[in-house]
Amino acid sequence: MLHLINKSPFERNALDSCLRLAQDSHAVLLFEDAVVAAMDGSAQAECLQEAMNRLSVYVLGPDLEARGLPKERIVEGLEVIDYDRFVALTCEHDTTQSWL
Repeated sequence: MLHLINKSPFERNALDSCLRLAQDSHAVLLFEDAVVAAMDGSAQAECLQEAMNRLSVYVLGPDLEARGLPKERIVEGLEVIDYDRFVALTCEHDTTQSWL
């Protein structure tokens, strides 16, 4: 399953809920305002690092750029992807879950 998170962790608890409920080997994609969670030193950084032991976690590069967030400062181990890879991820997974 591919879990899609687009809300800021400062606005909603979608990321926390997703990380708690996602099963091993699922994938998580942070995009739109959720990309702020990907920054090293953020309140969610430690949770993301722990989650990467059992989940694949991605962040959408164009959304980082749109918010002026440098790729060089994201949590180590997160994979920055482009729109083509976003589409490929949706094709690779049988189901997607959008977290609101």
